[in-house]
This record gives sequence, structure tokens and C-alpha cells, in this order.
Amino acid sequence: MVAGELYRPGAPDLVAARKRAQKLMAAYNATTYGDDGRETTLAELLGGVGKDRAVRAPFYVDYGRNITLGDNVFLNYGCVLLDVCPITIGNRVDIGPYVQIVTADHPRDPATRAAGLEFGRPISIGDGTWIGGGAILLPGVTIGAGAVIGAGAVVTHDVAPGTTVGGIPARPLVSKRSGA
Repeated sequence: MVAGELYRPGAPDLVAARKRAQKLMAAYNATTYGDDGRETTLAELLGGVGKDRAVRAPFYVDYGRNITLGDNVFLNYGCVLLDVCPITIGNRVDIGPYVQIVTADHPRDPATRAAGLEFGRPISIGDGTWIGGGAILLPGVTIGAGAVIGAGAVVTHDVAPGTTVGGIPARPLVSKRSGA
């Protein structure tokens, strides 16, 4: 699954891993800033957590263990991170409310879908990126360092470092201000 190969989501080991994640996610989402055990629960749920990060509850994951947060990461309320493949979030990344980071995908072939098989592709978000509220990052995208993803954008392709994108599907935006 993590390698992007076809897998069966109902496999007993995957069901057990999702149950584990759901229990930890529920425990974390029941806390507020400063509560005892909150940071320990987050560290147990995720595959890696950097220093000085803030994850506002609620947030949602499939497995948790495939998510790595860098230093000084901020996730606002209601984020969804479907981590059947790795989600790597760099340092100093700000993620707005209700952002969806989705590595899970489904085969385009109807017979393969009917067989109950799924797959995924990893997502990487570079240092210093800002993702506006309600944006959706689709499987397999890489967001370059310093990029800006506009609110509500649907990112279907890689975003070059330092680029601002918006829209559905997301595309580079040109500033109308001179010198910008």
C-alpha cells in the first residue's frame, strides 16, 4: 500500500491499523490546547512530528503513521489527511482550515475497482508553503518550497517552488501588481 501498489483496504492488518489510528485520533480530538497527554497522543498517532507544531482539533487521518510533520507546522481546524501513502510536510508550513491532503486513489479500470482494490500515491509539501482553507491536494502531487495554494484550489499536478496557484484545477496565478 505505502509503495503505491494495489491493495485490499479490508485486509486484517490494515483494518487493525485504522482502528488504532481512530482511537488515537478520537483521543487527540477530545483535547484542547495545553491538555495533559495531548502532545504524546499526537506523537503516538503520527509517523513523525517536528518541534513547535500546532494541530488544531479536530483533524482526521486514515493511519496516521504515514504522516510526517516538520518543525513549526500549523494545521487549522478540520484538516483531513488520508495517508495510505506517505504525506511529508516540511518546516514552516501553514495549512488552513478544512484542507484535504489525499493520497488514497482508486483504479480507473472498473473491473479492478469492482475487485475491491485501491492504491495511493505520496504527497510532499515543501518548506515555507502556505495552503489556503478548503484546498484539496490530490494523490501524487509535490508542492515546492515557498509555494502558495489559494483557498479552495484543487491541486492535480506538482506546484513549482515559489509559485502561487489557485482555481479548479489549480493553475499558476499572475499578480496584477507591478514588482510582485
